[in-house]
Amino acid sequence: MTHFTPFASLFGGALIGLSAVALLLLNGRIAGISGITAGLLSLSGQAPDRGWRIAFVIGLVVAPLTLMLISGERPGIDFIAPLPIMLLAGFIVGFGTVLGNGCTSGHGVCGIARLSPRSIIATAVFMTTGIATTYVVHHLLAGG
Repeated sequence: MTHFTPFASLFGGALIGLSAVALLLLNGRIAGISGITAGLLSLSGQAPDRGWRIAFVIGLVVAPLTLMLISGERPGIDFIAPLPIMLLAGFIVGFGTVLGNGCTSGHGVCGIARLSPRSIIATAVFMTTGIATTYVVHHLLAGG
C-alpha cells in the first residue's frame, strides 16, 4: 500500500521542473541525471564543466538529508529485493540509459518539455515497459 500525497508530489514535481528550467536557462544544459553523471565521470571533461555537475550530484545527496534533519524522520524505504538483484537492476538501468541516449529525467522532464520526438517516444517506451513489468511481477509472478 502506498500513501496518496498529491500536494507533496505536486510541490516536488514543480521543484524538479523549476530546477530543469533553471539549469537550461542559466547553463544551457539538460537536467538528465545519466548525462550529468556520465560527464562527471568522463576523463575528458574540463574543470569548469565539472563544477556544476558536482554541485548537482551533491544536491541529490544533501536534499534528502536536509529533509531528514528538518522533519526528524527517516524516509520509509523498504528494499524487498536482495542486494545482488538490486545491483543487477542498477546495471540494467545504466545500460538502458546508454542505449536510450538518456534517462527518464532527461527525456521525460526536459525532452518532452522541448517537444523532442525522440524523448516523447523514449518516455512512452519507459512508461510502457514499467507498467508491463509491474503487472508481470505483481500479478503473474506473485500468483495474482
